[in-house]
Amino acid sequence: FGRGRKLTAEELQIVIEALLHDQPAHGYELIRRLEEHSGGFYKPSPGVIYPSLTYLEEAGLTAVTQEGNRKLYSLTDAGRTHYEANRETANRILEVLARIGARMSEVRDVFSGVNDLDPSLGQDLHEARLALKLALKSRRGANAEELRRVVQILRQAAADISGETPEDKPSAD
Repeated sequence: FGRGRKLTAEELQIVIEALLHDQPAHGYELIRRLEEHSGGFYKPSPGVIYPSLTYLEEAGLTAVTQEGNRKLYSLTDAGRTHYEANRETANRILEVLARIGARMSEVRDVFSGVNDLDPSLGQDLHEARLALKLALKSRRGANAEELRRVVQILRQAAADISGETPEDKPSAD
């Protein structure tokens, strides 16, 4: 998932069907539920949700009940059939969103309070993580010897950060 659109239109429609399969909802409620399910990682805008809901309605997969100035969306029989045929895909997408959200939450927890100690540390830490990510990308396709070297460097860095020796850490080999 990049910075832009997280899901294709078809993926979002299947995920909406999954959420509506659980219970009918308003558009903003679907946005909130997706944000909660993904731990804040994915919060689709109304400009993304409502066109998907309109498509699902026009395709006969959802029915709309007007409640004051809001619309309540629910699955039709055709929508339930379509969802059941795509249940596995919907579950996979929702699992990925939840997993990414959980990882992001872990990272936020690790780095919470860093800016309280020294406001410049947050940006420095971000830049250091970005430099590591770019360095690792530059080693893609490297030979086995080079990858062993990178693994040793990363193990040493992890040990230095945690205050342990690399030998204290279990090997994944």
